[in-house]
Amino acid sequence: MAALRDHQQFDEETGLPAAELMARTSPSWFEHATEYVLMKWPRAAAKHRASIAESLAVVTPLFVTTKRGAPRATVLRAALYQWAFRAVRNSEGSWAPRHVVEEPPADIRAALGWIAANSRKVKDLEDPALLRPALEALALRLDGKKAAENTVRRKRMVLSNMLRYTVDEKGLLSANPLLRVDWTAPESDDEIDFRFVPGPAVARALLGAVRDSGPRGEHLHAFFGCLYYAAMRPGEIVALKESDCTLPPSSPDSVKEWGELLLGESRPEVGGGWTDEGTSYEKRGLKRRKSGATRTVPIPPVLVHLLREHIARYGTADDGRLFRAARGGRVASTEYCDLWDRAREAVLTPAEVESSLAAVPYSLRHAGVSLWIKSGVDPAEVAARAGHSIAVLYRFYAKILKGGQQHSNNLIARALDDDEQP
Repeated sequence: MAALRDHQQFDEETGLPAAELMARTSPSWFEHATEYVLMKWPRAAAKHRASIAESLAVVTPLFVTTKRGAPRATVLRAALYQWAFRAVRNSEGSWAPRHVVEEPPADIRAALGWIAANSRKVKDLEDPALLRPALEALALRLDGKKAAENTVRRKRMVLSNMLRYTVDEKGLLSANPLLRVDWTAPESDDEIDFRFVPGPAVARALLGAVRDSGPRGEHLHAFFGCLYYAAMRPGEIVALKESDCTLPPSSPDSVKEWGELLLGESRPEVGGGWTDEGTSYEKRGLKRRKSGATRTVPIPPVLVHLLREHIARYGTADDGRLFRAARGGRVASTEYCDLWDRAREAVLTPAEVESSLAAVPYSLRHAGVSLWIKSGVDPAEVAARAGHSIAVLYRFYAKILKGGQQHSNNLIARALDDDEQP
């Protein structure tokens, strides 16, 4: 009678009101999340697969009916991120959750058993209040500090997409409850802290220290040169081939000529559990570009010399790549980060080593882009060379761009004065 008063529809087979039928047949959040991962997995890029697993591993422990008997947070996160929300091929060649195909350790198996037994029903999320703690968790890093704005946006998008799938394709919720939550991510400053970006003199000293650190440093000297002089991403550098390089001839007449790199591939490091081939990296196009898109980067004579010298001394891998590991594979981040740590200790003071000055190799990319902006290069050209959008460039490099406003004002004022001359 209550269902009739609410004008609910009734299921013809069971005779149950729609709301009661949904309550009885609703899967748990854990079951539904696992199914969602399997649905997304075949067509998702490796980085996106890892992002989905990371986001769902944050929110799933919050959608439970009790905390009694809960495993340690680190164990539960590992169980979800590495096992429940990661797919592998089964004996038939189909994708399945890793914990179904492989036997996990005892603590992981126990954690998955606990979350399966205590996970809320999906229908419970008709109450949007349940989502607020999940959103708050997505806005934090593992150490409890505020996450970067783009990280929060990315994780929230995963949750939003899953809830939209829950409503539109599965019909398990009447509407997306996320739209009814009045929540804004805590503000965070995405701008680069330029106190810790090395200037030209320090950048050159660090490059020299890498070169002088031994055989691997000599081999990767030009690698770090690409980071600084071409502002390339590490994933783009490890994919760089000789055929991508247009270098002027080695002659006294061309010593000051610029070269050019044509970039069209990136090999970001993601971990073997997220790629189809099991490699620790993914072959993909340029970041935020359509498949097959390229970008050209003019390179100064100093980098032309480094690349020409590298090719003459080390040759290339079988597929034409310039930089490779000792056995020919992708240069691992652990290797070039170790070289970078030793270079910092050789160049910086003890206090600077303890600080965030040039803390990671990526600092050289920031240094390169900063140098271009300070040199007066048009922001649109800087963005094109670095592979940024204009919006991203202004968000991360706003302080430097604003610092050039006075120079621009002076140029405009001079033009106005000349125009007003009789």
